[in-house]
Amino acid sequence: MTVLVTGAAGFIGSYVAHLLLDQGRRVVGYDNMNAYYDIRLTQARLDRLTAREGFGFIKAGLENLPALQSAFAEYGITRVVNLAAQAGVRYSLEHPHSYIDSNVQGFLNLLECARHQDGFKHLLFASTSSVYGANRRFPLSEDQPAEHPMSLYAATKKANEVMAHSYSHLFAIPMTGVRFFTVYGPWGRPDMALFKFTKAILSGTPIDVFNHGDMDRDFTFIDDIAEGVVRLLDTSPLPAGQQTPLTPDLSPIAPYRLYNIGASRPVPLMDYIAALEENLGCKAEKNFLPMQKGDVPRTWAEVSRLEAATGYRPKVTVKEGVARFVAWYLDYYNVRARRGG
Repeated sequence: MTVLVTGAAGFIGSYVAHLLLDQGRRVVGYDNMNAYYDIRLTQARLDRLTAREGFGFIKAGLENLPALQSAFAEYGITRVVNLAAQAGVRYSLEHPHSYIDSNVQGFLNLLECARHQDGFKHLLFASTSSVYGANRRFPLSEDQPAEHPMSLYAATKKANEVMAHSYSHLFAIPMTGVRFFTVYGPWGRPDMALFKFTKAILSGTPIDVFNHGDMDRDFTFIDDIAEGVVRLLDTSPLPAGQQTPLTPDLSPIAPYRLYNIGASRPVPLMDYIAALEENLGCKAEKNFLPMQKGDVPRTWAEVSRLEAATGYRPKVTVKEGVARFVAWYLDYYNVRARRGG
């Protein structure tokens, strides 16, 4: 089986690609290698993949329809894991057009390629817990309304979900959307809190703690995310009307599903910081600030649907996950923990 993984040089995409290669599958990576953050980290992820047998790579964005069409034709793509997107809630406040170009126009190009590919089997695409927006009924489950996104980033991901459903219905294409909850771990994104906190603490500068620390997050370790994605890729939605309690499609008219992938263990932000302080051996100087625009005070995933469909439930605790991240960070950047303070 050959799988096209878009965003393969990204955080989640690289882990998914490695796991697929571990299972003996051929992977075609597709990534535009943009400079949203330090390109050296993106390149290092890609270098680890290109060293592996069975991996091929195409440097292009989803907005580049001819390149995407060529990839489908050359490799006979029938399965896709779409993890390419312009990410980041805060960045969307200043650079809205990049989100429409990548997350909406680019996703439409991918849907069109799937539609016209003979024998196409399954498109799995990344959504986000941010689509739940202002919802306050916890845990957050896939059958709740998600009509009030609080950022343009979340709005584009909600658009992906409804676009995918329409193509799934019109052209009988199996589609699976996965809503990720606060992903963290080694090789992560420098714009995420754990990365930023670690860099600041090691340099002796204050960390910004929003909503005065009164937040809970369903922090989900990257290994659990990748495992869930690959298992769902092999759990293709059934044709419309053939749902059962163990295959809970969300549409009666399309082979379409949505799944949360989260630890289902909300952790107070201050406990997350404390775990980081313990592993770095020193206290952080904290700059307490109000809530940021587009943010929410709590996330908590209901994952019974994921467990019923795949037999898998995320298992890595924050204590273990933060320790593994810190060990990687110190090694990758060749720095030492600051003891004391």
